[in-house]
Amino acid sequence: MAIPTPHLEAKQGEIAACVLMPGDPLRAQVVAENYLTEVVRYNSVRGMYGFTGLYKGQRVSVQGSGMGMPSIGIYSYELYHFYDVQKIIRIGSAGALSDSLEIGDLVFGVSASTNSNYAAMFELPGTYAPTASFPLLQQAAAAAQKRGLRWQAGNILSSDTFYGESENFLARWKAMGVLAVEMEAAALYMNAAQANKQALCILTISDCPFKQQSTTAEQRQNGFTDMMEVALDLI
Repeated sequence: MAIPTPHLEAKQGEIAACVLMPGDPLRAQVVAENYLTEVVRYNSVRGMYGFTGLYKGQRVSVQGSGMGMPSIGIYSYELYHFYDVQKIIRIGSAGALSDSLEIGDLVFGVSASTNSNYAAMFELPGTYAPTASFPLLQQAAAAAQKRGLRWQAGNILSSDTFYGESENFLARWKAMGVLAVEMEAAALYMNAAQANKQALCILTISDCPFKQQSTTAEQRQNGFTDMMEVALDLI
């Protein structure tokens, strides 16, 4: 595939080896405007903004992924395979399944269960278990601990659906010890494994469905700075 790709208009060398990847492209803009210097926007195709700049003298990019595994699957594949990106750190929101989680807590996805058929394209003779890069996970846990943040690490659920689940859909995953639900990590982890690259999903709890608690769209876009700062510690 030629550079630029159908979804990224960046030229070779315009994207850093480490990419922070929120689902919301406006969150990518928030990270770039508030944390990076010497910022250059390298992508606006489909409104999926991407920026490269410096954080404490280190080069880093931040790229929106959109919602769902097909979308992050496209962007992460192109970044790994055509732009020589070495690690992608997803920074997203999630719904809490564990009763021990509260709004604003961080969750590091050690593994990502899923109801998606994304793994079928790899034609594996069994069920694949998507997992994070352990070095990134170690660094994230240490960074959160140093900052005195509330965090947990464990299994998360990457769901293909946001609406229409049966009443006990989330309860059944909760009963298996799954900490939180989001929509992208499993595809990211599978693409990273296939490309022999690194990936980690860092989530901020934005909703607690079993407690009927939630945040606003503006809070999800402009807040959650703890997650951003931990991710930036990993570059």
